Amino acid sequence: MAACRIFACLLLLGLSCSVADGLGVNWGTIATHRLPPKTVAQLLQDNGIKKAKIFDAEETSMKALAGTGIEVMIAIPNDMLAMMNDYDAAKEWVKKNVTRYNFDKGNALNEAGVGDTIKATIPLNADVYDSPRSNPVPSAGKFRPDIGDLMTQIVEFFSQHGAPFIVNIYPFLSLYGHSDFPIDYAFFDGTSNPVLDKGVEYTNVFDANFDTLVSALKKVGFGDLPIVVGEVGWPTDGDVNANVTMAERFYAGLLKRLAAGTPLRPNATIEVYLFGLMDEDAKSVAPGNFERHWGLFTYDGQPKFPVDLSGKGQNKLLVGAKDVEYLPRKWCAVNPSATDLSKLADNVKYACAHADCTSLGDGCSCSGLDARSNASYAFNVYFQTQNQKDESCDFQGLAAVTTQNMSHGTCNFTIQIVPSASSFRRPQLGVLLSAIAGLLSWIYF
Repeated sequence: MAACRIFACLLLLGLSCSVADGLGVNWGTIATHRLPPKTVAQLLQDNGIKKAKIFDAEETSMKALAGTGIEVMIAIPNDMLAMMNDYDAAKEWVKKNVTRYNFDKGNALNEAGVGDTIKATIPLNADVYDSPRSNPVPSAGKFRPDIGDLMTQIVEFFSQHGAPFIVNIYPFLSLYGHSDFPIDYAFFDGTSNPVLDKGVEYTNVFDANFDTLVSALKKVGFGDLPIVVGEVGWPTDGDVNANVTMAERFYAGLLKRLAAGTPLRPNATIEVYLFGLMDEDAKSVAPGNFERHWGLFTYDGQPKFPVDLSGKGQNKLLVGAKDVEYLPRKWCAVNPSATDLSKLADNVKYACAHADCTSLGDGCSCSGLDARSNASYAFNVYFQTQNQKDESCDFQGLAAVTTQNMSHGTCNFTIQIVPSASSFRRPQLGVLLSAIAGLLSWIYF
């Protein structure tokens, strides 16, 4: 059986009647330097973001969100799954990691299971359903045959317990993974070659993907099951199609589109969690170098481009993080006195193996640098990752500290933020299986 990318989560539910009410963000924390969670919580509030998905119940994040009125989706950590097969252990985890915080109505969780305001679900990637090659249209959507019975059981469980089907939809990945994919079809401003399906024109892959899921749900008898898009976004670096201009275009179209619904669910506001909140410089780049650049905000909580989260098309810069503390204004660069550059390449390779050099790739924000500037970028990003320690700017005598900012054009030579107490924790690895609120029966894959 093909593995599905899934994780369990608790969802504090609410009703969405507008784009703003139905809009959330994914707050990832796989970064060498994290903003203090309280700063992030304030950032969410300042921008009217009312929902957040977090990937573990880390204490400082939970405390920062508690009492803010922000609705939270919480992942169940991998290392807890086996233990939580025991009812009492599961109940204790929920008590320790959820209900002890001051979330509105959080204490509705009771001994019998989940309450009306806390649900559990399993976010899934869009590869669990498809349309046959012989009829590749949304109305022909169905769950994959190899997992069809399993998906039917999961969907039935969601329906019985009032939980939504959460799906991750990434138009960017459709473009990234297929060189012949029509680029306009990834956006929302029209295409010359729409997909025709029983008189309906699909002009973008988001609508087509969403309605393929609607059709799959109908075929197993649950066509009215609520759907939440758990992850959707566009990266701004790390690939030729990942840049600020394309991200701004994508979000402008997406956010205006949400209130209209899709052809199979017209006039129904779609609830989505944008991916993601901020860039994460320690994420794995196995999927691609773009993986560290999904943020609406930069690593230090500053907005990258204008966007209107209300969906009314009044694009403006979001409110940036406040009172951010930075390391001193100094950089690491190739030593102008260095003459023997025979070891430069090896030292650049070392720096990039221990820091984030994904902006140096072809077509990326720093791809136009000359050899010395390219090396300086690598040396500096390593220097900043190491909190500007003197010994981290040497590279066998090839580097030296400078107070000259070498940023130019789209290429930013960053100064890192002061690391918070919650900075870099290794990401959870492996597949996160499903726990139904930690209190009900488990579904195993």
